[in-house]
Amino acid sequence: MEGAGSFVVVLLVFAAIYLWRGVITVRQGYEYTVETFGQYTRTLGPGLHWIWPWVQRIGRRISMMETVLDVPSQEVITQDNAMVRVDGIVFFQALEAAKAAYEVEHLEQAVLNLTMTNIRSVMGSMDLDQLLSKRDDINSRLLHVVDAATTPWGIKVTRIEIKDISPPKDLVDSMARQMKAERDKRAAILEAEGQRAAEILRAEGDKQSAILEAEGRREAAFRDAEARERAAEAEAKATMMVSQAIAKGDVQAVNYFVAQKYIEALQHIAAAPNQKVIMVPLEAANVIGAISGVAELAKAAQLKGGGGNG
Repeated sequence: MEGAGSFVVVLLVFAAIYLWRGVITVRQGYEYTVETFGQYTRTLGPGLHWIWPWVQRIGRRISMMETVLDVPSQEVITQDNAMVRVDGIVFFQALEAAKAAYEVEHLEQAVLNLTMTNIRSVMGSMDLDQLLSKRDDINSRLLHVVDAATTPWGIKVTRIEIKDISPPKDLVDSMARQMKAERDKRAAILEAEGQRAAEILRAEGDKQSAILEAEGRREAAFRDAEARERAAEAEAKATMMVSQAIAKGDVQAVNYFVAQKYIEALQHIAAAPNQKVIMVPLEAANVIGAISGVAELAKAAQLKGGGGNG
């Protein structure tokens, strides 16, 4: 009986150890593959599981979280034979644990090598200017190519980013000189356009000034002509009145007209700027006679007006 009891105890202990060895706990974010006699049979998700000890075992532990890999710096020759140094970063995530475990050996190294190869291929087909100005296009092309190539591996490449593109120092200096020349060119063009606009505005101002000046001269000429016309009308009217007076036999009207012209001539002579002393022989009797004639005309006009009122 004691031997049988000991055997049962040993059997129970063995059973407990056997059961304990088959307990598997899978952490969140991971999946384990199960192999039966070395052949894949199933995949364990996060949680508590049990497998047959010594018959089944855990094959691969696959992270289902997004993984980040740094792409080492490497030299790339562009289409225009410029040597640049490039590095980057790649993000991928396993979608099928079995494929990620058994379709490729060393998954991360395979993804890294594939990315580096395609970086050389994609960037080598572009000019240096395109590399520096179209980084988003490069990232998009790399993502498309690498993701298509890694689909059989059960993973999804979510993003590829080029971190740094470093041309040689002499090429950087040449690009700096080129950029400076372009800036100087744009500055010269802007300055020339500014001068051109200033000249146009100045010419427009001169044009407007000339137009206004011409209009002013035209207005002044019109005013002068109008004044001369009125003066001529007044002169004609005075001449007509004198002529009528002469026709009626009034000699004093002639004396008035002559005296007026005589006095105007004296005023013009006296107003000359280059004359200091004026020596004019005058016949006093004629002047006095002309003035007396003016007085008689005024008196006659007064008597005529008085008679009309009477």
